[in-house]
Amino acid sequence: MQLQITFRNMDSSAALETRIRELVQKLQRFSNQIIKCQVLVEAPHHQRHEQGALFDFQVDIAVPGKEIVIGHKHSKDPAHTNAYVALRDAFRVARRQLQEYERIRRLEVKSHSMPAAQPHLRRQDRPGTCRS
Repeated sequence: MQLQITFRNMDSSAALETRIRELVQKLQRFSNQIIKCQVLVEAPHHQRHEQGALFDFQVDIAVPGKEIVIGHKHSKDPAHTNAYVALRDAFRVARRQLQEYERIRRLEVKSHSMPAAQPHLRRQDRPGTCRS
């Protein structure tokens, strides 16, 4: 699996990068279908040097036939002044969406697009046939 971590409007952090790698490994427990994962860590530029900056995270996960995009942008949650809390919340959403993808992939979720089975009809009652 390909992993890309990008820091924007802030210095990179080895500790935060290590935590991201740990969380991505946990995601792989839920699905072995992950092709790539891109994580963007962003401190809003207007709050760059201020106390209480709210961290934004975007997590893009590519799996066969789908791209799961989780964006925790401009959260009003005051707990997101802590990068690790914001990261945890973003990865919780990612995990839930990845689990849903796997349930559908494994056909554990009923498909509502399939037509219901029709009861056995006599020939004259079938649509498209004429009675003589």
